[in-house]
Amino acid sequence: MVAPMPGSSWPSGFFEAATALLGNRFTRDSDVLEAYGRDWTKVFTAAPSAVAFTETTDEVAALLKLCHSFDVAVVPSGGRTGLAGGAVAAHGEVVLSLERMRRIDPVDPLARTVRCQAGAVTAAVHEHCAEAGLTWPVDFASAGQSQIGGNIATNAGGVRVVRYGLTRQWVLGLEVVTMAGDVLQLNGDLEKNNTGFDLRQLFIGSEGTLGIITAATLKLAPLPGASRVALLAVQDLRAGLSVFLSARQQVGFELLAFEYLTDECLQLVLKELGTPHPLPSPAPAYVLVEIEIPTATESEAAEAWLGELFERELVVDGVLGASVAQSEELWAYRERISETLSKTGFLHKNDVSVPVRRLADFVDDMHAEFTQRYPHFDIYFFGHVGDGNLHVNVMKPAEMPQADFLEQCHGTDQVLFELINRHRGSISAEHGIGLLKKEFLGYSRGPIELALFRSIKRAFDPKGLLNPGKVFDFAPGDHS
Repeated sequence: MVAPMPGSSWPSGFFEAATALLGNRFTRDSDVLEAYGRDWTKVFTAAPSAVAFTETTDEVAALLKLCHSFDVAVVPSGGRTGLAGGAVAAHGEVVLSLERMRRIDPVDPLARTVRCQAGAVTAAVHEHCAEAGLTWPVDFASAGQSQIGGNIATNAGGVRVVRYGLTRQWVLGLEVVTMAGDVLQLNGDLEKNNTGFDLRQLFIGSEGTLGIITAATLKLAPLPGASRVALLAVQDLRAGLSVFLSARQQVGFELLAFEYLTDECLQLVLKELGTPHPLPSPAPAYVLVEIEIPTATESEAAEAWLGELFERELVVDGVLGASVAQSEELWAYRERISETLSKTGFLHKNDVSVPVRRLADFVDDMHAEFTQRYPHFDIYFFGHVGDGNLHVNVMKPAEMPQADFLEQCHGTDQVLFELINRHRGSISAEHGIGLLKKEFLGYSRGPIELALFRSIKRAFDPKGLLNPGKVFDFAPGDHS
């Protein structure tokens, strides 16, 4: 594999061939290299050799075939909103940007599908489909920047997984280009296709290590009806999960989202916003619940359920958004946590999951371990607890050097991931592995699984040129 650092030379003839293919859309401009060589992960240095802006699948195929023939490594690039270093080009790779491939075809209302190119921005797809009364129900805070190809390559989650599931459940067909330049049409527009291995699912969540997604046929759902949002105060996560169980047992309405945040997180957001506390007095923790109530009957059922929560003393206080604006205000308390934490200080972040039934025990164990081993660290956690996903944030003490903090966080990760392994969870619920977590992958995947990972990689990319170093280490000829 040849991966020259910026300023060094490629194999003879490569630059000329790539420039002949893409013209000025194959660039070595330093500002472009810096911007497109990284994602939202802050701990890796960007060092690509060039950035290629393709506009068609044929161009992607031609460029990959060219890179394959010259043994030049390639890093696919979408909206670069990832938090695991999956889109970082750190060793002179060519970055292949899909951002100019943004076509969105007309919605098919009969099949409830839409086909779009990989560079289509998630929010643009939502807006496009809403005109037909439909939606691609994968949604998250970065929807205004993330792209469909990246969503699929990372099997993105978001705030409504509890209702709709992950990205892979909403992808009907894929167009993928392999490193050798072959174009695969996987499943097309078919709902039913029982003809052997479903290769489409291999590429969903593969983080660009097996092929580059250039287009997809997305499954759509009806737009949710009117909804109400409630912020409910609870004593702890165990009580919050009792509220979740109660919500799932109701038959009069649909649960759209169920989020959890501690009072420490809420207080930081309130300070940042400069707004008073939404409840008369603080509580240790809160759950934010969004309920679909398109009819008066469902609205009455939801209000009756909320009343029941107070009668059973599952919640100690709460507020129900009376309007769209108030519901958005309540959502802001949850959605602005990550941004506010980042403004407050230097963070070490983790995105983990365990089976929902084990979530409270996991958090109890985590608190006990961190209190004993790292009492000098402030821990902030919140997440999509309806699907077992928590975001665990460790804040650097102001007086501690950053290098010392990161070194100690390597230890906190091991403690956390040992707990994850014990509770049969995942070290990455929705952000992926990328570069950030690959040394810890063994906490969630067994040796036989990892050997199969490498066998699959070898089948699609035997030279190891596509997004090298991500998820797991792989070398040409690797048969481990």
